[in-house]
Amino acid sequence: CAVPFCLQDPGIFTVSDTLLLAEQLIALPSVTPDDAGCLPLIASHLEPLGFQCERIDSGPDHFRVSNLWALRLGSRGEAGKTLVFAGHTDVVPTGPEAEWTSPPFLPTHRDGKLYGRGASDMKTSLAAMVMAVRDYLAAEPDTSLNIAFLLTSDEEGPATDGTVAVCKVLRERGTRLDYCVVGEPTSVECTGDMIKNGRRGSMSGKLTVHGVQGHIAYPQLAKNPIHLAAPALAELVGITWDQGNAFFPPTSWQISNIHGGTGASNVIPGSVVIDFNFRFCTESTPESLQQRLEAVLKKHALEYTLDWTISGLPFLTQPGDLVNAVQQAIRDETGIETELSTSGGTSDGRFIAQLCPQVIELGPPNATIHKINEHVALADIAPLTGIYRRILTNLAKAEHA
Repeated sequence: CAVPFCLQDPGIFTVSDTLLLAEQLIALPSVTPDDAGCLPLIASHLEPLGFQCERIDSGPDHFRVSNLWALRLGSRGEAGKTLVFAGHTDVVPTGPEAEWTSPPFLPTHRDGKLYGRGASDMKTSLAAMVMAVRDYLAAEPDTSLNIAFLLTSDEEGPATDGTVAVCKVLRERGTRLDYCVVGEPTSVECTGDMIKNGRRGSMSGKLTVHGVQGHIAYPQLAKNPIHLAAPALAELVGITWDQGNAFFPPTSWQISNIHGGTGASNVIPGSVVIDFNFRFCTESTPESLQQRLEAVLKKHALEYTLDWTISGLPFLTQPGDLVNAVQQAIRDETGIETELSTSGGTSDGRFIAQLCPQVIELGPPNATIHKINEHVALADIAPLTGIYRRILTNLAKAEHA
C-alpha cells in the first residue's frame, strides 16, 4: 500500500496519491506493445476532470499499439494555448526475474525507494502528471490553459505506431500544440537537476561494398571488398562532421557492425556489410551528411549499395516561455538551478517537436532505467508532482502577462 509522507511544503497535493497511482501502474505488466490496462486506468482519473479521452490505436493485429489523446479545453477554448503532457506506458522486458530482489511487477518499498519495472521509466512521471493536473484544476478550475495528454504503449519498441501515429492524426486535424512536457527520466542525482531541451537526431546506414569472391590463394582472380572498404572507412572515421553548438556536441559517426565472409578461412568474400549510425545535431542535416559520406565512397571508387534509415530528427527548444516556466517551477519547488542538456538517446519528443514549437523532457533520476531492480527514490516523487503543477501555474500566468 502507499506510504504517506510529511512534507515541508506539501501544497495542495499529497504524495500518497501520486505514489498509489505509480504503484498501480507498475503492477500492470505493460511490456511493449502491451498497455496492460494502463491507459484505461489513467483515463479513469482524467475523465472526471473534464478531459475528452480518445483512443487512437494503431498497428497490425500482432503488434497493436495503444494510444491515448486526452484534451481538456480551458476557458478560452481553442483560442487558448495548449500544454501537452506526453509519455509512454510501455516498459522494456524485465530480464531474468530471478535476479530481481522483488518481483518486477510487484511494486515494493525498500530503503526509501520504490522498486519495480517502470518505476523510473516512466510510470512515476505519468502518475505525477495526472495528480499535478488534478490539483492544479482544483485550484484553477477556470484556467484559460488547454491541457492535454499524449500517451502511447510503443516508445520502447519500434516506435512506428505510437506517438508518431497520434501526431500524424493531430497534424491532419490542424490541432495546434504550444508546449509539451515529456516525462522521460532526465535527472541525475535528484529530481529537477537536469532537463532535456533538445535531442540529437539519429540516422543509420547499411552499406554493402561489393567485390568478387574467390580462392584466398589467388587474390589476383578476386576483389576483396573488405580491403577495398578499409581506406574509405578510415577516412570516414577521421571526418569532423560539424563543430556542434552551444546546446549540442559535434555530430558523431560510429560503426556498429561489420559482416563479411563465408565462414571459411580460404575464401575471399564477395561482399561486406557495414552498419553505422550518425547521431547528429542541428548544425547538420540528413541530406548533407548523406552527401558527404557518399562523396567519400565515390572518391575510393567503391561499388556499393547503401540504405538509409532516419529514426529521428534533432530538435531544440531555445530558452523561452516553456524553459523559463520549467526552470522557475524547479527553482520554487526544490531550490535547484536546473541544467539544460541535449545528451542521451532519442525520445518521442522528436515526433512531437514536428508540430509543437517548444518541447522539454523532465522526469526523475535515470540511473536505474532498463536495469534489474529499477527504482525511484520516494523522496523524488513529491517534488516531481509539485514541479509539474507549478509548470501549469507558470504557463497560465505567462499567457495573461
